[in-house]
Amino acid sequence: MKKNINLRSLAAQTVEQVVEQGQSLSNVLPAMQQKVSDKDKALLQELCFGVLRTLSQLEWFIHKLMSRPMTGKQRTVHYLIMVGIYQLLYTRIPAHAALAETVEGAVVIKRQQLKGLINGVLRQFQRQQDELQAEFAQTEVRYLHPSWLVKRIKKAYPQQWEAILEANNQRPPMWLRVNRNHHTRDAWLTLLAEAGLTGFPHADYPDAVRLETPAPVHALPGFDEGWVTVQDASAQGCMTYLQPENGEQILDLCAAPGGKTTHILEVAPEANVMAVDVDEKRLSRVYDNLKRLGMKATVKQGDGRFPEQWCGEQQFDRILLDAPCSATGVVRRHPDIKWLRRDRDIPELAQLQAEILTATWAHLKPGGTLVYATCSILPEENSEQIAAFLQHTPDAVLSETGTPEQPGKQNLPGAEEGDGFFYAKLIKK
Repeated sequence: MKKNINLRSLAAQTVEQVVEQGQSLSNVLPAMQQKVSDKDKALLQELCFGVLRTLSQLEWFIHKLMSRPMTGKQRTVHYLIMVGIYQLLYTRIPAHAALAETVEGAVVIKRQQLKGLINGVLRQFQRQQDELQAEFAQTEVRYLHPSWLVKRIKKAYPQQWEAILEANNQRPPMWLRVNRNHHTRDAWLTLLAEAGLTGFPHADYPDAVRLETPAPVHALPGFDEGWVTVQDASAQGCMTYLQPENGEQILDLCAAPGGKTTHILEVAPEANVMAVDVDEKRLSRVYDNLKRLGMKATVKQGDGRFPEQWCGEQQFDRILLDAPCSATGVVRRHPDIKWLRRDRDIPELAQLQAEILTATWAHLKPGGTLVYATCSILPEENSEQIAAFLQHTPDAVLSETGTPEQPGKQNLPGAEEGDGFFYAKLIKK
């Protein structure tokens, strides 16, 4: 391990930045991982993801074990204790090692005087673990989601809400997309088996393969050569409805990090694709993906509400709009979403989606196809959004996805399925 680096204190600081400062885990974690050796990167990730997945449970335990909360500059210690409890509950790390390393974390964050307190709280947790867990299982907090989100999911899915929350709390499956320009899916599955890994084809999406157990990308046959891409099955479902063809002008809007841009070019290598995203920093990932797969597209930074600023009067044969959303369908991949989102975000996001959809529609050729997609499971952003759009857009026709009363197709997250995802295919009359 690198000198004077304590993995537990890094995990505590990462979670603190997410919860207290509202930063995204995918922004904070990579910088923290730079500080540890390669073999420790995975453990740091496991601790950060795990603590955020079970945050409300760990908070509840600490509230039970301590008479008053750690505040101000001592706040990092609060998260350090969380990291300690998480290890005792959910990892195979021997208890004595978890305790020793967590207590030692106080030295690195210059809170040496609190080593005794941390040790005392964690040992008390060990002693009372069974009764604390039994009591927790009877509380409202047991779903490990904020109450506003539980309420919304319950209302939208009165039969399935518990299964959805349960799926959100699991580790996600690893899905891959086989590049059909190099291999058929079956041929690549044979190569995968030869590499000692097992994969399962998706029943509906022709390029999708689920790994039996997640593996590092360098273990996948031909990853560097562009034979395969990591992409969730539900995200791959967009091509089922977009059906891009060679020679067409195609817009991929809100394109970063470029998974769908490259999928369009795998299906239609001769298409002219424009990939646009509002976030300049994330566009670098689009370039990376195009480069690895040896593909070309026009990449632009731009706001979906004002297409004339980045495409002038241009009209497109097909548009894929993967709209900015609450990301409530990908909570298992990004557990920080549960604690970063607020109830008030939902109407604001729905308003933004409506503006982008209306502005983009003007740039679709008559007879063209627009696929509206989100990684949300909330009706306000999905079926209700499309129902409202169809009502005030006379030249829009729903195709293949639902009915005018219940427009769109909604995937829900499942243990061996893709993420929560919504699609609506619209044709311009």
